[in-house]
Amino acid sequence: MTVHGPPFRLVTLAPGHFHAALVQKFMHPDISPVVHVYAPDGPELEDYLRRVESFNRRADDPTCWDLRVYSGPDFLERMLADRAGDIVVISGNNARKTEYIVRSIEGGFNVLADKPMARTPEDLPRLEDAFRMAKANGVLLYDIMTERHEITTILQRELSRRADLFGRLEPGTPDEPSITKESVHCFSKTVAGAPLVRPQWFFDVEQQGEGIVDVTTHLVDLIQWALFPGERLDPADAKVLSARRWTTPVTREQFTRVTGAATFPDYLHRGVQDGVLNVYANGAFTYLLRHVHARVSVAWDYEAPPGGGDTHFSTMRGTRAHLVIRQGREQQFKPVLYVERATSVSPTEHEGALEAAVTSLQDRYPGVAARREGRHTALSVPGHYAIGHEAQFAAVTADYLRYFRDGALPDWEVPGMLIRYATIMQAFERSHLP
Repeated sequence: MTVHGPPFRLVTLAPGHFHAALVQKFMHPDISPVVHVYAPDGPELEDYLRRVESFNRRADDPTCWDLRVYSGPDFLERMLADRAGDIVVISGNNARKTEYIVRSIEGGFNVLADKPMARTPEDLPRLEDAFRMAKANGVLLYDIMTERHEITTILQRELSRRADLFGRLEPGTPDEPSITKESVHCFSKTVAGAPLVRPQWFFDVEQQGEGIVDVTTHLVDLIQWALFPGERLDPADAKVLSARRWTTPVTREQFTRVTGAATFPDYLHRGVQDGVLNVYANGAFTYLLRHVHARVSVAWDYEAPPGGGDTHFSTMRGTRAHLVIRQGREQQFKPVLYVERATSVSPTEHEGALEAAVTSLQDRYPGVAARREGRHTALSVPGHYAIGHEAQFAAVTADYLRYFRDGALPDWEVPGMLIRYATIMQAFERSHLP
């Protein structure tokens, strides 16, 4: 199906996570300004409405969204009956997310869903059914992989394709993987210029999901995207070798500061010990993707150090160079891509290959340059390429609308999503072994 005609119409379903509003941080010429919202009454809906209204009222590049809201306990059934849009945006409490996806696909809607699309291994068969139904119904199911639009990650992938500089990817071992992706996030943070208020259920793994199935979705996606671009992968291509999970302690005072609630709700008491809530927000696993050893790790702190925020670390180990992204205090908490010469390569060879690789980037990324930092070389990237996490939602939405107009996702995307969630659920199960 190739889509023509008037602007596409968004429907927002149960927007319990701030990512739902970030899809609307900017206007899109192909999206109608009228957005129908279906949700239960409560503070999460109010927060979403306030956030979108702040986009409408801002002085610089204001939006003009016209929200038509239905709130009530039958919000899902009402959405399915009204059929007021083409694309359902789902970003909120993950306890029913797979159900919302399946019901929307059954109802003939296209779906743009926030991660994770599956919270537990029991959700995985239902998600697989959703993809089969989407194909049968001629609709598109897609998840919001913002990190593909982060510039140092893009350049890391680009340089790994330059054999004269990078060589071949090392096969690695479980102790020294070929590729590593690590991420640190914070419960207390600022979004769109305002302190973020987390819903209380965000700290409940029965509703939000454990850390090993949440942010790891991005990291597994980036590993597939970097190692096998444009290739169709199969769940059998991935084998989890080891996995673990651990908790982040949250005091009652910290919980109050980030949620506004005076005490822990009853459903969190099972995780409270000596007045401290212990949240299984962290997870790490090592796995084989085809012949490549890979490791992902996600950790949650309560808050970042002054001047900091969420951080990312990544290594791709080649036979001629390693490509390393760091985002710590030394980098002023901004991601920086380093090119580290292998000892088997002479400095002269390395400098020549690096110069040629940087020159080859200029057609697509003019202004990117190399600069020496001690023993290593860092890429200097013009600021306009670093669009930031919030603006990346607009980039993902633009990708999705392009696929929507064409009537199909790239042929590798659905297999990529299926193996992504199959890998993560392997890790979930392994992390729960005694």
